[in-house]
Amino acid sequence: MTRPVISSTGLFTPAESVSNAELVASYNAWADLWNADHRAEIEAGTATPKTHSSVEFIEKASGIKSRYVMNKSGVIDPGIMAPRLPERPNEEISILAEIAVKAANEALSRAGRSGSDVDAVLCAASNMQRAYPAMAVEVQDAIGAKGFAFDMNVACSSATFGIQTAADFIRSGSARSVLMVNPEICSGHLNFTDRDSHFIFGDVATAVLIEAEDMAPSGSWTILGTNLKTQFSNNIRNNFGFLNRTAPETVGAPDKLFIQEGRKVFREVVPMVASMIQSELDRLGMSASDLKRMWLHQANANMNRLIAEKVLGREASETESPTVLDQYANTSSAGSIIAFHLHSGDFMPGDRGLICSFGAGYSAGTVFVQKSA
Repeated sequence: MTRPVISSTGLFTPAESVSNAELVASYNAWADLWNADHRAEIEAGTATPKTHSSVEFIEKASGIKSRYVMNKSGVIDPGIMAPRLPERPNEEISILAEIAVKAANEALSRAGRSGSDVDAVLCAASNMQRAYPAMAVEVQDAIGAKGFAFDMNVACSSATFGIQTAADFIRSGSARSVLMVNPEICSGHLNFTDRDSHFIFGDVATAVLIEAEDMAPSGSWTILGTNLKTQFSNNIRNNFGFLNRTAPETVGAPDKLFIQEGRKVFREVVPMVASMIQSELDRLGMSASDLKRMWLHQANANMNRLIAEKVLGREASETESPTVLDQYANTSSAGSIIAFHLHSGDFMPGDRGLICSFGAGYSAGTVFVQKSA
């Protein structure tokens, strides 16, 4: 059986960013406008006034300090409070495919590959721009890849699920070089008028090239083992979809955007993920001390701190569990890949680490890797 490795990764970062201060200013201005428009209902007791957000609240709740976005002007305009991304003609590459290709090209370049070397393309992300044709097929066409392509969605765990899927293709002989991309325009499904979550997400795209070990470049990453888990929960949900967005009364409904029960998610996901990591360590005959680094999903700094502590038996250092959340915010499936991409250059042959995701579903995935010579 052919052994799969991660040959390279790629990252696309949007040019525009929004600080917490800018986001708070726009939200508070919107809240004041809403309260003024609904003054009668508020005075009658039939509506609750919107309270202000603050930089301190955001950083304490999440650890986020800023986020990259594809369209800043719409996000911080109190009269819009959403990104404004013009539709493109069918003859032009779609925006989700465009940013995926940018990340893909970096991954291919770092591995010394061209698109024609790729046998399969997986587009693994939280929200696809359209139902079909698949975003992956558009990316495949844009880079000149051969073989096959398809989309997959497991919310924030899409990348780790995509890595295992690609690795399985390598093991089975169905493909020898698989490109997995994670284009995430999360600002498009974030409710910027919800004080409890208006700060959570950012936009980005990542790419991972998974290949057969005998063709991989030097310095690749051996995939020691992968494990996936899902458990149904309504605590993180997004009801957008063509079946749920057609009736006039549903347009603008909050549940057609991102919603979550944050405290429940924290209480339920942290022990689930920590236990999953420990079980996989046991299966692989490893201990936590064998891990030089954990590249955890970038959703919430407090969650990552507690998961790492449960696994290590002590508080993790920034080196052992690096954070990109402060700069990028939650980028859904791309978060752990960004951390891996930016914080793996100091690994020596034989060093081991863990890429781990967790999110809506619930879904969780682990990918244990070892630096090759």
